[in-house]
Amino acid sequence: MTDFLSKNHQMRDRLAGLWGSSIVIGVPMVFLLLVFLMPFLVVFKISISEMDGVAFKDVVNWSDGVIHFQLKLDNYLSLAQDTLYIQTYLSSLKFAAMTTLICLLLAYPFAYFLARSRADRRPALLMLVMLPFWTSFLLRVYAWKMLLADAGVFNGLAIAAGLITEPVKMMNTPFSMVLGMVYTYLPFMVLPLYANLVKMDLRLIEAAMDLGATPWQTFWRITVPLSRSGIAAGSMLVFIPCVGEFVIPELLGGPQTLMIGRVLWDEFFSNNDWPMAATVAVVMVLLIIVPVALFSKSRAEAHTS
Repeated sequence: MTDFLSKNHQMRDRLAGLWGSSIVIGVPMVFLLLVFLMPFLVVFKISISEMDGVAFKDVVNWSDGVIHFQLKLDNYLSLAQDTLYIQTYLSSLKFAAMTTLICLLLAYPFAYFLARSRADRRPALLMLVMLPFWTSFLLRVYAWKMLLADAGVFNGLAIAAGLITEPVKMMNTPFSMVLGMVYTYLPFMVLPLYANLVKMDLRLIEAAMDLGATPWQTFWRITVPLSRSGIAAGSMLVFIPCVGEFVIPELLGGPQTLMIGRVLWDEFFSNNDWPMAATVAVVMVLLIIVPVALFSKSRAEAHTS
């Protein structure tokens, strides 16, 4: 009788654990289905639909007991053949990768010393990292226009100091756009790195030093490998929004900084070609999600092996 009751309790605990894990996993999955998958499917439907005035023709029709599919794939074919779209995608990926790399090089030392600072100083340093979020994103980007303009603050100070004799062209260049994106997305790189580095077991570093490793060898063989998850998380948080960025290229970039966000705006609101704009959006999402999914799968397989 006692064994039977204990088995019932064990079975009840297992069922409670399964229900709990199902709820914990199911709620985010339902949220993703509602806010991502369904809108994405709507955009995909628009991309393969044909416009009929201001409306879209139905993709699936039922007539005489037969289901008819009307899929317009011309937009995807023209997208693959048009060099302008291909160059725009490559340009967006290039500037996003540059921004991610610069953010990583700047954020890693700061996050490292932040994690190694005294515990009573960390809240103040973290507040300094998050301080830009207290002001409007648009105002911060506009501030760079005044700083980088030909008659702006930087050129004025350089001329007053005798470093230059005439203003240096900084606005509406790739430099100004990358600078604006680095400034905007740098906290998104610092915070994941800090969260990873602050939990690192310092005894591993002490053991490496006791075994004769130099500080540089300890950093590359111990600290960097143990912070890979923070590097990956921060890089995704920076790279993904940078690919589709619109405001910063529009305000700080120039004709040499064509980004996919600008193309989307033109197709939606200037050309009023919603199927083509939806096609551009679908391809952009796939360019981001597919590599991230493959990367996550490879990391999961590496952890299980």
